[in-house]
Amino acid sequence: MPFPDFDPVLLQIGPFAIRWYALAYVAGILLGWRYVAGLIKNQSLWGPRGAPATTAQLDDLILWITLGIILGGRLGHVLFYTPSLIFTDPLEILKVWNGGMSFHGGALGVLIAVFAFARVNKIDVLRMGDAITAAAPIGLFFGRIANFINGELWGRPTDVPWAFVFPQAGIMTRHPSQLYEAALEGLVLFLILRWATHGAKLLQRRGVVAGVFFLGYAVFRTFVENFREPDRYLEQFPLGLTMGMMLSAPMVIGGVWLIWRGLREPLATAADAPADAPAPAKP
Repeated sequence: MPFPDFDPVLLQIGPFAIRWYALAYVAGILLGWRYVAGLIKNQSLWGPRGAPATTAQLDDLILWITLGIILGGRLGHVLFYTPSLIFTDPLEILKVWNGGMSFHGGALGVLIAVFAFARVNKIDVLRMGDAITAAAPIGLFFGRIANFINGELWGRPTDVPWAFVFPQAGIMTRHPSQLYEAALEGLVLFLILRWATHGAKLLQRRGVVAGVFFLGYAVFRTFVENFREPDRYLEQFPLGLTMGMMLSAPMVIGGVWLIWRGLREPLATAADAPADAPAPAKP
């Protein structure tokens, strides 16, 4: 089927343009922020120790995370996918509005931001990471929808009934791999994490929710890479591997380790609760 005639620019006022891609980042950060605030306020999810931070601390952390997403995402794209820019056109690295953001780079940027913030504010980094990763699929969903609207990161050629002809990818019908990722990395992973936080009460085990996120994302990303067109400007990797697959491999290892250590760690008891901790709210 033909690709819908989407305009990547939502609103143009003179030289100022509001793009769907930028709105996806704004929506993901704002909705994720409010979702994590809701988790923090629900003390019954956290057990005797209570939430790892206050909502005021979360408000401060959002700026750190936003910088981690933007700087990490852009630098990750350059280092992982277009390292030649460092030598041929270094000023292009600063032009984030031209596109080119890496999830794995953004994830690394957020990890550094959360670790630094937790260290400065004397917060348990694993428990804070659990809260942040529980909301991460919200941003992933909006980001992949924006990729589809932009007609970028298209899939491999196919003849399935729901295939699209992407204008920038020639005349062949292709998998809408952006929508596959929005469904799996966004909706399905969010539901899995929602079960982990509210159903299995895994926020009471440090690092387990973060481990589920890392493992889940890596598995879904690796699966969709089989339908996504590899970047043509990258070298061919052996065994049909792609850059996305290889960057996701450490996430599998890290996710499994976080789940393993979190499940082995004894649950907190009332004796571990801070002296000034509020009484847990009723579920």
